[in-house]
Formats: sequence, structure tokens, C-alpha cells
Amino acid sequence: MEADILTLSTSTLNLIWLGLFIILIIIEIFTVGLTTIWFAIGALAAMAANTLGAGLVVQIVVFLAVSVVLLLFTRPWAEKHLNKNRLKTNYESKIGEVIRITERVDNLKQTGKSIVDGQEWTVRAQNSSETFEKDELAEVVDVSGVKLIVKKHEEVTS
Repeated sequence: MEADILTLSTSTLNLIWLGLFIILIIIEIFTVGLTTIWFAIGALAAMAANTLGAGLVVQIVVFLAVSVVLLLFTRPWAEKHLNKNRLKTNYESKIGEVIRITERVDNLKQTGKSIVDGQEWTVRAQNSSETFEKDELAEVVDVSGVKLIVKKHEEVTS
């Protein structure tokens, strides 16, 4: 039975690689994660290897090699250039922002608030042993659910 898989005809293997390509493209369309597109291209490369007479093992190696190389080397570039006009979501836009503390921030006592763009946020310190006093400035380093995670704001002097 194992030998049967290794002796599939060129046209049958081309249909299998084409089918895999189509499935991966459909997944990419619905997820828009720039992940399966590279494997779809790998399936096309494997189909080309099959057409050129390569065996199934070589086709699988070509599929995996092309997919992984594209994923590792082009995905970061593609994400950077394809997403540069994407608007940041509400929480993403807060990261890096300097805010004024409106209620003492103490992670151990679970206190801390700030009003940012007219909305009240719960605030927690990035370093649990650190506290922030009312009216102190802090820099948002992360957002966890509905909490702003902050660190001490260090003013840059020229």
C-alpha cells in the first residue's frame, strides 16, 4: 500500500498539489494572516517539481523548503509594507502615549486610574513593586484587557 502512494501519476499529484494550493488560498482569504499564502506558493513549487519529474519525497521537501523560506524571510517585510496604512485600534493607539495618573497606582492594592481621551481606564504598573501618585506622568507600554500597563515616564531633555 505504501508503494502505491509513491507511484501516483504525475497528473494525479498535480491535482493534489493544485487542490492543496486552492484550499490554502481560500484559508488565506478568510484569515488574512499572511501565513497560508506562503504554503500555497510552496504547493505551486511542489507541483512544478512534480511536472519536472521529481519524486514525491523531493516534492514534499520542495513544498516545505519554499514555504518555510518564504514565511521566514518575506512575511515580516510583507506585514510591514502591507499594513502600514492600517489604522491602529483604540487600544493599540494608547501604547507609547504619556498619561496623567488620576488615582494612585498600586498593583498590590489593585488601585490606579487615568482618564485618556475622555475615557477612564484602570491602570497597573509594569513593575509590580512600583507605584505612581496622582498627577504623576506615566508611559503606556501595553494594554491588557481594559487595563493600561504603564512605566515611569522619563522626560527627554535636550
